[in-house]
Amino acid sequence: MSKHETFYDVIRQRGVSRREFLGFCAVTATTLGLGPAGAMTVAHAMETKPRIPVLWLHGLECTCCSESFLRSGHPQASEIITSMISLDYDDVIMAAAGDQAEEIVHDIIRDYRGEYILAIEGNIPLANDGMCCIVGGRPFRQQFDEAAKHAKAIIAWGTCASSGCVQAARPNPTKATPVHKLVSHVPVINVPGCPPIAEVMTGVLSYILTYDRLPELDNQLRPKMFYSQRVHDKCYRRAHFDAGQFVEKWDDDGARQGWCLYKMGCRGPTTYNACASMGWNEGTSFPIKSGHGCIGCSEEGYFDRGPFYERLPDMQQWGVESNADKIAVAGAAVLGSAIAIQTGATLVKRILTGKSLKDTPIEDAPETPGNQK
Repeated sequence: MSKHETFYDVIRQRGVSRREFLGFCAVTATTLGLGPAGAMTVAHAMETKPRIPVLWLHGLECTCCSESFLRSGHPQASEIITSMISLDYDDVIMAAAGDQAEEIVHDIIRDYRGEYILAIEGNIPLANDGMCCIVGGRPFRQQFDEAAKHAKAIIAWGTCASSGCVQAARPNPTKATPVHKLVSHVPVINVPGCPPIAEVMTGVLSYILTYDRLPELDNQLRPKMFYSQRVHDKCYRRAHFDAGQFVEKWDDDGARQGWCLYKMGCRGPTTYNACASMGWNEGTSFPIKSGHGCIGCSEEGYFDRGPFYERLPDMQQWGVESNADKIAVAGAAVLGSAIAIQTGATLVKRILTGKSLKDTPIEDAPETPGNQK
């Protein structure tokens, strides 16, 4: 990889026109929510900044993150891999194998020290000296430590790398450990999900290339641009939740009418992810839209929070234990209390000033449904 080769250099060599390039930048900026000027910001970065060398390593995992990444529509994974970044090592999709493949890791660490991005899919097992996961004839822990030591930043793809996932579920016999617990000197960004949404993965890489920094993270090291809201907050069934309309059993009338799946175990109210706003398969659908509750796969310890089809305990919000009529009664009671307090305050004021309540002009009287101005 040439140190000075940019994304724009690469696509020009492949015959991509300027118009097509700017169209790509516009789509990328829209995905990242960068606003009207975002397209030119992305274009400037693609034209001036060198491609980022990336090492993509695999620990204990099922490769679902790679499967998701390869299905990204905006931008396409092929554009990310072949043009925006220099994916120099990924043992799942690379042609090289054996010693030749492992030599690439050593070369990148040596030649691009402090400049490469380390992408980790899966977690790191520590039991039995790491012998539960062997890569290149040695424990994955050794490969991970060597690559992490000199990385510019580390991206932990998926819940396996972010918090452990099923491998770290009780009793965790392999001592599967998430990435951030083994790193202290290099910034880590967690991109959880089992797997993460494809456009979230490509969006994170696009942001890093555009701004040469990590996006703003929450207290769990997740990018706020994708994980700042609950699935519940943007769910199209939210109105049924607030009205107390719930599916009680699979295939009942509520299920047919698209009512809320909370009582069927939906974890949407406690899960932070972009599923409801971005969707999957280029925005086609997401689990709740397909009739299945959210299982909370982007949250830490979600495999230990089951069973998946039992409602969340102690979830006290509008509508959970009530129906629309009860909510209306509660609202009327609140309004009545407010009127009583206002009337009482006015009476005290009149007593202190020596006036009676009947002397109160209508414009100063407490506002009620009967005398609203």
